[in-house]
Amino acid sequence: MFAVVRTGGKQYRVAAGDKIAVEKLAGEAGDTVTLGDVLLAGEGDSLADAAKVTVSAEIIAQAKSEKVIVFKKRRRHNYRRKNGHRQQMTLLRIVAVGDAKAEKKAAPKKEAAPKAEAEAAPAKEAAAKKPAAKKAPAKKAAKADEAK
Repeated sequence: MFAVVRTGGKQYRVAAGDKIAVEKLAGEAGDTVTLGDVLLAGEGDSLADAAKVTVSAEIIAQAKSEKVIVFKKRRRHNYRRKNGHRQQMTLLRIVAVGDAKAEKKAAPKKEAAPKAEAEAAPAKEAAAKKPAAKKAPAKKAAKADEAK
């Protein structure tokens, strides 16, 4: 599925897995952001309702773009000025493009399997803690013997 999103006054065509550089967004590397201004969405040749589509992205890095040279000159007046500028930008990796409902429904299904494992985990942890508790006093006793 693809979408056309608007951010920073520009439009980008994105799909899951794409990497794009956009105007600086708030956040640090590893944070997840949602690009809410979806203009167009679709899959293949068919178009979907853009109002229902959400685009989530992960921030890869906050960086600067390439240097742009600004040169001013007025002929016959010995006037020359040279400046450089590097615009702040954010590198994004598109994680998912799709309906908000579909993403919410998919998340509980993935959580159902870990719940079964989580119920079994406390029993394993309780069994693991009991032998550890018996070993701890033995270490303290050994240290007390060494101190004497």
